[in-house]
Amino acid sequence: MTTPSSTPLHIGWAQHDVTPDRPVILRGQFHVRISNQVRDPLLVTALALAAGDQQCVLVSADRVSMPELLLNGVRARLPQLAPDLDPLNVFINATHTHTAPEVLDDLWENQSPEVMTPGEYAAAFIERTAECVAAAWQAREPGGVSWGCGHAVVGFNRRQVKLDGSSRMYGDTGTDDFSHIEGYEDHGVDMLFTYDAQAALTGMVLNLACPAQATESAHFVSADFWHEARTEIRQCHGHSLFVLPQCSAAGDQSPHRLWKKQAEARMLQLKGLHDGQSDVRLAERVDLGRRIAAAVDEVISLAARDIRRELPMQHVVRTLNLPRRLITPEDVAEARQEIQGYENQLAGLQDRPTSDPERSRAFGRRRWCRGVLERYELQQSEPTYPMELHVLRLGDVVFATNSFELYLDYGLRMKVRSPALQTFVVQLTGPGTYLPSRRSMGGGSYGSVAASNTVGPDGGDVLVDETVSTIRQLFA
Repeated sequence: MTTPSSTPLHIGWAQHDVTPDRPVILRGQFHVRISNQVRDPLLVTALALAAGDQQCVLVSADRVSMPELLLNGVRARLPQLAPDLDPLNVFINATHTHTAPEVLDDLWENQSPEVMTPGEYAAAFIERTAECVAAAWQAREPGGVSWGCGHAVVGFNRRQVKLDGSSRMYGDTGTDDFSHIEGYEDHGVDMLFTYDAQAALTGMVLNLACPAQATESAHFVSADFWHEARTEIRQCHGHSLFVLPQCSAAGDQSPHRLWKKQAEARMLQLKGLHDGQSDVRLAERVDLGRRIAAAVDEVISLAARDIRRELPMQHVVRTLNLPRRLITPEDVAEARQEIQGYENQLAGLQDRPTSDPERSRAFGRRRWCRGVLERYELQQSEPTYPMELHVLRLGDVVFATNSFELYLDYGLRMKVRSPALQTFVVQLTGPGTYLPSRRSMGGGSYGSVAASNTVGPDGGDVLVDETVSTIRQLFA
């Protein structure tokens, strides 16, 4: 693999609205939630980059994940919409909002006729996203980029450890058996800014280690805190500015604090963001948006001192075959026992509507446990999990993707071992299951149990090593 020489850069941007026009099933949680309103728009944002024979389109979508159905659908449309763009040079990351539509028809029971089916929304999303990618690609013009790093306190480790060594996600930390928070937090914000030929700011990529889940259990359609962040940034730097959010490794992170909740709620009141009566998490979204915008304000003028119009660019796409997390006979026995319990529950709930929370929760949990049995059978013939890896070098910085809800430990390992000045780790560019750290496996709980994982720590080690190796080759 040869090191690229400096080449003039061409940049294109586009943004499309992918908000559903009917009620939908919202993805996230273990029960069905039917949307009752649109609080703010869902967006797809695309940044096209080309230098010499190198091309890459970075896409961000207000979604919970990026299943193969969507990615393959978008790529299948591109030869008609952008014939000179190789579809494999496109990757799409999800911001991991829990208030965007479901796209897989077989995950839930049928809902009432006025609810858009997941398949209907998937078809609309694919078409609009493909059009957005093509528009960005066709809008390429000479331009420049700069980069910088700042800080915004947005994400917190969401796993607590008890004195007996067991872990749990969220829960009350104010108990006598609380020991410590399981893992680290990363409040860094990696930023890439783009400019036109006249050095006018056109857009930015913002990468931080937190899923967009401040209002994750709501029944409205929403991009979560990225809506407030985009609004704040555009009010200061231009309403036509493109903002492309990326979630870094954050499988064990959340915008929800596990302690100091009352003190933080009081501060929101003192800031005039909360009246003490309404949903405090809506106020938290505004606060998070302001924090992200403040980080941008601190960096943007400094980064503009070093705009690069010619730079090394190289985009590599690889398939990594990661060892699966092996399901044990004990895992199978436990899953079968849980499945039987959920089937007993469902038998007593058949007279309730399919949208009933208790019925749909039992339905969702049964499906989740059935996944353990399916993976047990699959690992006999397919011991590895194929994952598409994108590594993009752009001057002194690099982007590296993965398909998982990747625990923070792995992202930090990539960043500290990378030779790049800044390493943008981009998770959820695929269907996404949790990839837990070794220390979290010992504590158990959601996110680190067999039903939560396709790949475990052994695969995580391979992912880190292969990602770092690819980055190092681009900087050789």
